[in-house]
Amino acid sequence: MTDKHAVLKEKFGYLSFRPGQEDVIDAVLAGKDALALMPTGAGKSLCYQIPALLLDGMTIVISPLISLMKDQVTALQKSGCEAAFLNSSLSGREYADTVNRIQTGRVKLLYIAPERLQNANLAQFIEKTRLPLVVVDEAHCVSQWGHDFRTSYLQIAGFIKSIKPRPVVAAFTATATVKVREDIQKLLALRNPFAINTGFDRPNLYFEVQKPGDKKTALFECLEKRKNLNGIIYCATRKAVEEIYDLLVRHGYEAARYHAGLDDNERKKNQDDFIYDRKNIIVATNAFGMGIDKSNVSFVIHYNMPKNIESYYQEAGRAGRDGAPADCILLYNGQDVRINQYLITRSEDDEEANDDLQAHKLELLKQMTFYTAGNDCLRRHLLAYFGEQSPVSCGNCSNCLKEFREIDVTQEAQKIVSCVYRLKERGRNFGKTMIIDILRGSKSEKIRRFGFDTLSTWGVLSGTSAHRIRLIMDFLISDNYLRTEDDEYPVVVIGNSKDIFNEEKRILMMLPEERKSSPKNMDLSAVNTIAKKEKVSSAGVDTALFEELRKLRKEIAVKEAVPAYIVFSDAVLREMSCKKPVSLVQFSAINGVGSVKLEKYGEIFIDLIKKHAT
Repeated sequence: MTDKHAVLKEKFGYLSFRPGQEDVIDAVLAGKDALALMPTGAGKSLCYQIPALLLDGMTIVISPLISLMKDQVTALQKSGCEAAFLNSSLSGREYADTVNRIQTGRVKLLYIAPERLQNANLAQFIEKTRLPLVVVDEAHCVSQWGHDFRTSYLQIAGFIKSIKPRPVVAAFTATATVKVREDIQKLLALRNPFAINTGFDRPNLYFEVQKPGDKKTALFECLEKRKNLNGIIYCATRKAVEEIYDLLVRHGYEAARYHAGLDDNERKKNQDDFIYDRKNIIVATNAFGMGIDKSNVSFVIHYNMPKNIESYYQEAGRAGRDGAPADCILLYNGQDVRINQYLITRSEDDEEANDDLQAHKLELLKQMTFYTAGNDCLRRHLLAYFGEQSPVSCGNCSNCLKEFREIDVTQEAQKIVSCVYRLKERGRNFGKTMIIDILRGSKSEKIRRFGFDTLSTWGVLSGTSAHRIRLIMDFLISDNYLRTEDDEYPVVVIGNSKDIFNEEKRILMMLPEERKSSPKNMDLSAVNTIAKKEKVSSAGVDTALFEELRKLRKEIAVKEAVPAYIVFSDAVLREMSCKKPVSLVQFSAINGVGSVKLEKYGEIFIDLIKKHAT
């Protein structure tokens, strides 16, 4: 097979390429290095899998996680492609069988981890193998300025240099700032690469920031509106994962947990339970997710705010990989900032030890905090971080769907700044909670012990809610009237506030209106997702047939011991339930149905569709 379009249809079942895919494929086939920045769900894998199948020899794919290798290799094999992986999960016999397949030319794509590149055995058995292409997946891991730096990625350039003749090198990532992209090109020694950025936007994702008084209550409200949907809940620490996991299990949720403190067997079992749809929720630290190819994740909830926007966008982007509407919700409070500051400044990892790097990470945390505090379009804020322009309003985030009104907060702002100043006069700095307690006239033992009930600003905002004071304080920090500093703990200090007491100066702030409860007490994201799903249904999808197809797919997946999306993704089943093919010719026209799957599954699914029609 020598034609890229033939491979696209025969092996992967698609009639046309997505934006950017063909450009990367053409560059690689022409012998050019490539650096492709494509969002999750944009089809990065095909950009190197198709050239690998067309080039003479074996392509090496360097991938950071065992789970990613296994899933991609299984999917490729199901599509009739000669693929394999080498990692610690293989038994001695499986490893020997894979090496034999490589040496006899029966592997077109070999997935390996970067840690294995220095293995002497690897060098011995691939030195006689033609290697036309080396692919670096999750290429941002090579940069210490990225959000997931891995020292093992620094070995890749040396490995490539050892291969004679030098292969084409293609690097792929979904999230990278300009600085990180420059690092990728330099540290991987890419030669005048074909560079493409297809954009960061994921239109099917809905973004929302909540600032609840009680996070656990807010979490249950989110989950109640998403019953039976697959989702990930991210927590900042292992302790938080255990706490939320226990809470969900006690309340009857089918949940699994994942963090580095669990032994390897339990982590693998829990991950498989989620991937194979035995559990529909997984509670995890950021140790979970990179390379997880599960396509039917309908929501990602961050119980704690991540350290930076890159991490957040990558983790949130694990929702909606199949293009279906999905929700990305962040539950925020000030404690999240303190937790992340502690993790950054107290880390014992080597990469955290550099003072400049630590300062950089704290600046990234500040940018993440600004995302949670603003009233502007959330999508616009995310895209702007990566240097991409977008409309003022996306119409698909909580800020764009809220009703805001501009209010004058001059007097409240003056009282808040005055309180910080009065504390400074006494040689003290405190965090937001203490300042709020003083302003609201708290009579706590701590307030009395420090004598703060004698401050002129004690109780001056006694009739104002703590939530409103915190919102105004966050606004004053974002506009630099106040600043935060990291002492023994984060404290609020005076910023550029000289003109705040100017009689002609008015402090205007956009605050969300209190909304009346919507039907069925649904929150904005649930309304958004359901509305979009109804729109899809009205476009011709037979939802009853779709559910029957899902059941059939699950039966096949269980029988074959593979994740359901390896058989067919939800997007493929949706197209089936819309077009209702009743012949093999019609079935082959469904996107995602290649020749192998047509032969293997065609008649089974067609029979179900025919029965549904009668």
